[in-house]
Amino acid sequence: MKRSDAGAATAAPRKGKLLGERLIEAGVITSDQLQLGLREQKRTGDRIGEILINLGFVTQELISSALASEAGVTFVQLDNYLVEPAATKAVPESLARRHKIVPILLEPPRLTIAMVNVFDILAIDEVHRATGYMIDVVSAAESSIMASIDRYYGGGGSLEEIIQKSVRQVESGRVSDSDLAAGAPIVRLVEQIFLTAVQEGGTDIHFEPEERIFRVRYRIDGKLRPGPSLPKPLQPAITARVKIISGMNIAETRLPQDGKINFYIGKRKVDLRVSTLPTSHGENMVLRVLDRTRLVLGLEALGFDELTLARFKRSIESRHGIILVCGPTGSGKTTTLYSALSHINALDRSIITLEDPVEYELPIIRQCQINVKAGLTFSAGLRSILRHDPDVILVGEMRDAETAELAIRSSLTGHLVFSTLHTNDAAGAIPRLINMGQEPFLVASSIRAIVGQTLMRTNCSKCRTNYIPSADTLDLAGIPRESVNGGLVKGAGCGQCGGTGFRGRVGVYEIMEVTPAITRLVMERGNSQDLLAAAKAEGMKTMREDAVAKALRGMTTLDEAVRVT
Repeated sequence: MKRSDAGAATAAPRKGKLLGERLIEAGVITSDQLQLGLREQKRTGDRIGEILINLGFVTQELISSALASEAGVTFVQLDNYLVEPAATKAVPESLARRHKIVPILLEPPRLTIAMVNVFDILAIDEVHRATGYMIDVVSAAESSIMASIDRYYGGGGSLEEIIQKSVRQVESGRVSDSDLAAGAPIVRLVEQIFLTAVQEGGTDIHFEPEERIFRVRYRIDGKLRPGPSLPKPLQPAITARVKIISGMNIAETRLPQDGKINFYIGKRKVDLRVSTLPTSHGENMVLRVLDRTRLVLGLEALGFDELTLARFKRSIESRHGIILVCGPTGSGKTTTLYSALSHINALDRSIITLEDPVEYELPIIRQCQINVKAGLTFSAGLRSILRHDPDVILVGEMRDAETAELAIRSSLTGHLVFSTLHTNDAAGAIPRLINMGQEPFLVASSIRAIVGQTLMRTNCSKCRTNYIPSADTLDLAGIPRESVNGGLVKGAGCGQCGGTGFRGRVGVYEIMEVTPAITRLVMERGNSQDLLAAAKAEGMKTMREDAVAKALRGMTTLDEAVRVT
């Protein structure tokens, strides 16, 4: 239910209709069940909703969902939401408890609240008057709303206060399984750590057990930054909480485990891929943050220069052949592949992917998750895909000779195949394939282009300042000193960037097309240096050249450009 102003809601309910009548119309209960409930109500005087729940005819979730459906609003599971502090600060706790509402998203001038009775126009008007915001409404079960109120208002305060409350809870011995699955200081602490990672643009959260502390670190812009160092007594409870919500076995501490957490921050859906590893001081946990709102799928937005972009588009628009994307772990290869698939995606094409894991869902594309335990490997999956009439295939990684051979055969039989290799540059991919046992003539015949890439930190826009690079850096970059007399740009360090001078990253690319000259070298088993020299002679811009060009334009420092390439 949305409100355009302080007046009437856009979908005003019919007045006077009772809860029982609404539940019958929604098909949740029968007339006979309602009559039984009404007789019990005359005897006890309790609310009809509570009576129907106690009689086992309905649940709180079914009641809330039915009312939401009639009102035309969304029903949400609040357990999957993390609420930002700005939203809860907008609504006083007394108001939230009185009307059983929870603010879940603040995007001025609109505030979204979850409430039990979405037909309560007076409550909606009071929230509007108290906050000054236009109000959007979603529905949630009463039990989850009250638990959320306790969680976000009762467990509030700074991170240090939440840590101290968590320590007191653990030391008192009052950490039960129900505490770890519902509202408690430990729960609030874990949620705050998750929220910080997403708000700061982190890609990974590290929970690292040491002898005397339980350390938290965030990977932001490719670098690990320190988070809170938590008291050691909190380690078991935090580990148990993460394992519970990620679907792991909390009793198993001797073996590595993998899990997944899904939650919302307002309208943003965030996935966490969780991995545990037993160490001498307890279980180490790393959580990969997958925030779809940060996924940029337009080729033009990735950071290609004009010439490299034109070459890449020409390659991916081929009808058959292999497009390889190479780079170290965390260099943005998946984003490049997804962007390429989005560019060529169309209703007259069948695109199937094999991924480990499927990180983001793409429209009109069949995405398959590798499951080695069940026997679904890249090679086994690729064999099956070929029986499903694909035009385009994405193989997440060429991990072995069998997968590489199948990919090459697929490309030679009229399929366009995308995949990745863990090499540091484009020129190293072909020798790697040959070393995996692939015949040079098959490699030369199948590959259309190879992209080498990495990610480079960009200067913080809030603290930009001029500087002169050192002579050693200029020499490594191949830049004459006199050409930078006016200085280059760097970030001085501020609160916005955590004192690093950098905020955000951009891709650095090179693309080697397999031309007749490259083909001859492949057939002759030329090494990566020979291939690089031939590609440069034909106009390939290397990653080092791309990074330096971006530094000269003020996007990053020259030191950073040299470091990543």
